Amino acid sequence: MDKQRKQGIKRKSHWKRAMAYTGLGLAALVIALGSVGLYEYHRLQPQNHFKNLPAVGLTSSNSSSSSTTTSKQSSQSESQPAGSFNVILFGSDARPSGGNISLSDAESHTDSIMLVHVNLKTHQYNVLSIPRDTRVYMPGFGNTKLTSVQLLAQSQQGPQKGTVYAVQLISKLVGVPINYYAETNYWGLQAMVNSLGGITMDLPFPVTLTHAWYPQDEGLHFTAGPHFLNGKLVTEVVHERYSVPGTDYGRQQLQVAALKGIAKSVMSARNATKLPSLSKSLSQYLMNTNMSTQDVISLAIGIKGNFSAQQIHYYQVNGTSEVLYNDALKANDDEVVLDMNQLHQIIQDHFTN
Repeated sequence: MDKQRKQGIKRKSHWKRAMAYTGLGLAALVIALGSVGLYEYHRLQPQNHFKNLPAVGLTSSNSSSSSTTTSKQSSQSESQPAGSFNVILFGSDARPSGGNISLSDAESHTDSIMLVHVNLKTHQYNVLSIPRDTRVYMPGFGNTKLTSVQLLAQSQQGPQKGTVYAVQLISKLVGVPINYYAETNYWGLQAMVNSLGGITMDLPFPVTLTHAWYPQDEGLHFTAGPHFLNGKLVTEVVHERYSVPGTDYGRQQLQVAALKGIAKSVMSARNATKLPSLSKSLSQYLMNTNMSTQDVISLAIGIKGNFSAQQIHYYQVNGTSEVLYNDALKANDDEVVLDMNQLHQIIQDHFTN
């Protein structure tokens, strides 16, 4: 065999070995990436992800302490099983300056408050509306409306800490730890619904817009039943209270109808491919939240394929409307005094397991 031929064979041998090593390296890389993916998927399973969660509000060990005076998070109550947690949903009346569509105007009154108990093991979702005019005691200010707590706290502590303060005070009011919070306003809700291509709201009663955000919508009438609405009209409907039964209590029911419509749309087949982008775009819809992208993805994994609107159970707590002195505002105003016995019974029956 001549020298040139031997060198050619040697080069081929080196090339084959190089390709073999490269193939093994690529295989190892694929396996490693696959392992990371499998690990991540396993870690994001709700029973793994939603356990030993921090609580923004009170726990069983500090329920008698002044937990509403600090933004420091505490440990989760041991009574909460894995895959079970509580979320506060805030609707803010913050409106952009100069008509700009933005989430930037942070200091605001709380327009709507919903406590949601999520159980991803049983696939049951319990929702309690808390009247925004509920009379509460705010350390340093005295008795005031719940709707004013966030504004007062934000004016002293800033947007994020002010929201956390409101969450902690609500946690003390209802008597359970709150693990997550999410706050949006008119523009955020409108953008969220539009990103889904609209939602179907099943209205529990007829609605006529009596104080619309847009003049052209004033007087629009919607019959009871399902309506497919864009973001603009959803925000108009959930803002209405004067034409609906029970005023604020009726508006609470409209807000839950929107929540059901959003949840059903998010979990629909037509929006399945949007879940990753939606979960990564929370800042477009939310003013304040402590939910991460991983939290949202894990929640979607837990709900996907198992969701129906019938799994959402809605509760309201009775209260009496009274004209009382508001220490924070230094004036009399209309406030709601909750039936605390009923509140505690609802919480015990539907928000603790």
